[in-house]
Amino acid sequence: MPVRFRILAVLIVLSFVNYLLRNNISVVIPSIREEFGFSNTEIGWILGSFNVSYTLLQIPGGIFGEVYGPRRAMAIIAVTWGVLTLLTGFAPSLLAASATGAMVALVSVRFLMGIANAPIFPIMVGTTARWFPTGGWALPNSLSSAGLTLGQAALGPIVTLLIVHFGWRESFYLLAPFGFLVGAWWYWYGRDRPAQHPAITREEVELIDRDRDLSFSMAVDAGSWREVLARRDVLLLAASYFCMNYVFYMFAQWLFTYLVEERRFSLLESGFLYALPFVAGAVLAIAGGLSCDFLCRRIGARWGCRIPAMTGLALVAMFMWVGVHAVNPYTAVGLLSLCFGFTQFTEGAFGAASGYAGGAHTATVYGVVNTGGNAPGFLAPVIGLMLDRFGWLPTLASGSLFALTGAALWLFIDVQRRLPRTRQVLRSPAPG
Repeated sequence: MPVRFRILAVLIVLSFVNYLLRNNISVVIPSIREEFGFSNTEIGWILGSFNVSYTLLQIPGGIFGEVYGPRRAMAIIAVTWGVLTLLTGFAPSLLAASATGAMVALVSVRFLMGIANAPIFPIMVGTTARWFPTGGWALPNSLSSAGLTLGQAALGPIVTLLIVHFGWRESFYLLAPFGFLVGAWWYWYGRDRPAQHPAITREEVELIDRDRDLSFSMAVDAGSWREVLARRDVLLLAASYFCMNYVFYMFAQWLFTYLVEERRFSLLESGFLYALPFVAGAVLAIAGGLSCDFLCRRIGARWGCRIPAMTGLALVAMFMWVGVHAVNPYTAVGLLSLCFGFTQFTEGAFGAASGYAGGAHTATVYGVVNTGGNAPGFLAPVIGLMLDRFGWLPTLASGSLFALTGAALWLFIDVQRRLPRTRQVLRSPAPG
């Protein structure tokens, strides 16, 4: 197997473990609420504390990855996920003299978890742009997205079984070591650039560098992130990604509670049904990546990224609307699974567009795009308030409007113009 695909395999496992550790709290919410009596609004503040730090540190996270290199940066944050997952189980007990104390503890740990998670996807997209040939970025990014959606899918059955047999705190203790293991694995096998890997051949390095824009062999100037912030196409990508992830966050943070409270499934049944949208997401993420790469090679990056993104977002709007209005609960789960699946269909286009627009600055560009994509996390308390005031149907149906807006924004995005400000450096020699 070519080394670039082995690197991708480790990145997929990193994505899987990342979502297993960062979002396990979404399955634990009913248990936490039962113990401490939190309202949906208060749960929204706990979820939102992660979202605030995670979103605000996307751009610094991309810069962190470019400065320290993917190998060191990713290993550091993965180990930190494990430490903070342990603390999520311990912290409420330390301040559990009152529900307020438990809430403060959970908000604090989740805020720190957001900091530790912020760099992962800017670094991952930047690593993909370094390790794969031009025109072949969408599929690797989609496979990474498939890894995260499978991690989210695994949460339902795994965490539910751990809660039933051991308790909700113990579910965090038992999952935490995966962060330590995957961080060590990445540091052992990963490298910042293809030419640095001892197992790679000259032919594979030449294949990766073929047709590569000159900016990839240039060093990033200090302050280049300011140019990134000023790029019209990058900001429009971020705005469209915001609209798509408004729907994503509803699934990632509220789906399990929706199945238990609105659709009246049992805890165990909800755990397994919860996995279906994310399995659909993994399959459609791969389909979207293949489509995007094929179209980019045939008709260019502008429409090659635009067509799968707009098609996916239009289908997200349709399936969200009919899913929340479905009377039969199993029909609703099926339609909502397709809704979420098509959010992931668009991921390859967003990742590839960041690479085309960013060149050597891809990690920072994706930091900007992912800042927009995770800004819906700020709305977690608002979503909780909407649920308390208006109920599930209008709250979830609002996702259709955001998806259609995100699709329309792609008409104004041109990802074929690159960032100009770089200085040339020599390439590392390819191994013999």
